[in-house]
Amino acid sequence: MNKNGKIMLVGLGPGSHDHLTARARAAIAEADTVIGYVTYIRLVADLLDGKEVIKKSMTEELDRAIEALDRARTGRKVALVSSGDAGVYGMAGPTFEVLFQAGWTPESGIEVEIVPGASALNTCAALVGAPLTHDFCAISLSDLLTPWPAIARRLDAAAAADFVVALYNPKSGRRTRQIVEAQHLFLRHRDPQTPVAIVKSAYRAKQRIEFTTLEKMAECDIGMLTTVLIGNSNTFIKHGLMVTPRGYANKYRVEDGGASTRTGEQAGHSLSAGLDGWIAEIQTSGRSAAELAREYRLPEDYIQCALDEPLTVESVEVEEEQT
Repeated sequence: MNKNGKIMLVGLGPGSHDHLTARARAAIAEADTVIGYVTYIRLVADLLDGKEVIKKSMTEELDRAIEALDRARTGRKVALVSSGDAGVYGMAGPTFEVLFQAGWTPESGIEVEIVPGASALNTCAALVGAPLTHDFCAISLSDLLTPWPAIARRLDAAAAADFVVALYNPKSGRRTRQIVEAQHLFLRHRDPQTPVAIVKSAYRAKQRIEFTTLEKMAECDIGMLTTVLIGNSNTFIKHGLMVTPRGYANKYRVEDGGASTRTGEQAGHSLSAGLDGWIAEIQTSGRSAAELAREYRLPEDYIQCALDEPLTVESVEVEEEQT
């Protein structure tokens, strides 16, 4: 392998040049060859003068990675572009699969650089408010490469665990039922009025934002250029903004400006309902592991281990603070 070859896995961000990082712009300028899905190539068309440009179709990810490796082997510098971030449902994973299959190592002579970009998760959230302020996850509804039962288990687990969830690849011309199935799984665990934001073509010319609810989500205009943000049990929409509270109200009297802590809480310390406080509470509750497992929706053997732990001095102190 030629020691001068290089592959740059470039995240373009949402698509507008205003959100293209300086390093991404420089990587494209440095490249001899730019490879990408035709839509992504269009996003940076004005930066490609004098370069070899290779356009590929939506399902040709491995072909793009193979082309990049072939060009790098001849000593060329290749920018393999993805919208959003190359490592989030982008070209970083397929490229490393191709490289490893070809026997590549970091010492092989072809340099590989990942140039991060803002993912749809971040950019869509920024357009609608602050929905990701607490725990969240991303799940792709594309079953082109992932078996549906695996996707369904992830949806069900995320819904039950009260994550804010970003759905990638929610719907296409041929995949229309997956978003409906996702809705059904979420409705098993979430209030039908749970806020949902539908963001299409974020920061691009045809950008469209729609706020809705979980029960009406599947009726919205959703396609492959859409990201669906489903709130958790505390998420709300106010003045056209979708917000998920971080949890300060659990510890501070936010109604008084947040200057004082609630009874039993201390600034800089875990909540009284944090790990130690919770263990102290269940150990002194007199209830069985089976009862507690049902209440907290946790595995019974996990609860039993917590019940069997020695009650520490710190736990006792937390318990006394609560009483």
